[in-house]
Amino acid sequence: MDKIVILGAGLAGISASFHLRHARCVLFEKNHYPGGHIHTEFLDGFTWDEGPHISFTKHQYVRELFEANVDGEYLEYPVETGNYFQGHWIPHPAQSNLHAVPEPLRHRCLQDFLDMRQSAAGSPPETYEDWLKFAFGDTFATTFPSAYTRKYWTTDAENLSTDWVGERMFFPSVEDVTRGAVAPLPQQTHYIKNIRYPARGGYMAYANKLVEAANVEFNHELVHVSFEDRALFFANGSRISFSKLVNTLPLPVLIQLSDAPPDVQAAATRLSCSSLLVVNVAANHPTVRPENWIYVYDEDKYTTRINCTELLSPNNAPEGTTGIQVEVYFSKYKPATESPERIASKVCSELVEMGLIKSPEAIMSVHTKMVPWANVIFDHDRRAALDQVLDWLSQKGLRREDDDLEPITDWERKLADPLGDEHQSVFLAGRYAQWKYYWTDDCVLRGLYLSQTLKG
Repeated sequence: MDKIVILGAGLAGISASFHLRHARCVLFEKNHYPGGHIHTEFLDGFTWDEGPHISFTKHQYVRELFEANVDGEYLEYPVETGNYFQGHWIPHPAQSNLHAVPEPLRHRCLQDFLDMRQSAAGSPPETYEDWLKFAFGDTFATTFPSAYTRKYWTTDAENLSTDWVGERMFFPSVEDVTRGAVAPLPQQTHYIKNIRYPARGGYMAYANKLVEAANVEFNHELVHVSFEDRALFFANGSRISFSKLVNTLPLPVLIQLSDAPPDVQAAATRLSCSSLLVVNVAANHPTVRPENWIYVYDEDKYTTRINCTELLSPNNAPEGTTGIQVEVYFSKYKPATESPERIASKVCSELVEMGLIKSPEAIMSVHTKMVPWANVIFDHDRRAALDQVLDWLSQKGLRREDDDLEPITDWERKLADPLGDEHQSVFLAGRYAQWKYYWTDDCVLRGLYLSQTLKG
């Protein structure tokens, strides 16, 4: 096939096709709809995204592109985030809002934090657990982020590296923590200050025009890729040859379905990723809390993170109702031991206990969705395993990039110096294909970057 072949019509694939020009590309998608993780569902008057998608990008190009995709009909407002801990509501980030932490825990958190800052010295932390204790002190680290790590990242903090942290975690000043232990700070210390969200249509609306005129072949599930013969085989029996391939499928899937040798196959299995059970609960009363999303630290609860769809946009739910979305995470480190239905039932009870649903009788409907690929887990196996996989792909047409093992991309530097290679035939795009800590703006910018490397 002369056209550039793109595997997957999620945001990374759509962006690649849009920026390369749709006429040059054809996308193969296993689902009957585009969007991947930004796909939006509409049920009984409620709008449900696949998790709390919001845009807070600082990249002006992405801001303007998203704005154009919704014809300027978006909402922009200050973010409000909260934490739930054993019946207490704590503003976010909790480390600079210790005034809401109950005593004597508050005093221990503050004292450990101050002791750590006074004694901090030596080499940089090697594990995420070390980083948390270095940043917050033992008591706070153990009680809050370490507990949340086991729920969200599905493994202990000591099993994670620190190269993914970047600006994703707030490193507080002594002044902020000290003042925040007495009373609320006058300024927001969370790295997300304002968010944008489409007025209508859910988060998928941000890709409305990106996907227009795209050549998408739906219901094409990949079953084998031969890099040797440059051919793709699909479950519906079709066979497609390629000269240029952009892959957005999860890297372990691509390798396991390929003609890669056993040692490379084994390396791909060491790339760890969580899965997500989304529990969507509709209730017949208005939203109880003002937060856009809530982190739940209690390890006796399945509920990990919460958002209410009508707080993203009032058009996302019928007036006078609330649509509460709960995230529950699993992985090889933390496998599910109960059915989705049983977990959803327990989540509903937890929401009632937290006061987010007024009573069991207020629940109008519950539905779940299992998302097999959620968050790349930055464990200590990741870098070596990824390096081995990318090295093998480099023998099959991939050009290694100087930051391809880094979880986060410096787009200002990257876009200023695109490195094209006329002999390159295999390209990777997106969180799972590149095995990075990507957000939606990263996926958009990767498509832009590919258009600069695949000129023509």
